[in-house]
Amino acid sequence: MTDVIVGSVDEIPLGEGRTFAVDGAQIAVFRLRDGSLRAVDAVCPHKGGPLADGLSDDRVVVCPLHGHSFDLSSGVESAGAAMSVRSYPVAVSDGAIRINLRPV
Repeated sequence: MTDVIVGSVDEIPLGEGRTFAVDGAQIAVFRLRDGSLRAVDAVCPHKGGPLADGLSDDRVVVCPLHGHSFDLSSGVESAGAAMSVRSYPVAVSDGAIRINLRPV
């Protein structure tokens, strides 16, 4: 089974992110201001920064430690560097956050 329910959408305020432990991994789920969700690996590959604590908008999240930014849809670093994080399909079903563990 690749779909996992990690919690309630109400756990994440609009415009913020939260980290969930999923099958041995840490995944950051962001609830954008329009209510849609995005999910990426929760740990920055540069120095291990907690991405769910970073500033985010409708396109990117900025690592709170060193300012690397990652596209919330693809996981690719916005500056075009070689770093990236995995992104995951995520949806809400009856108020529950459902993450598909197959990376996008």
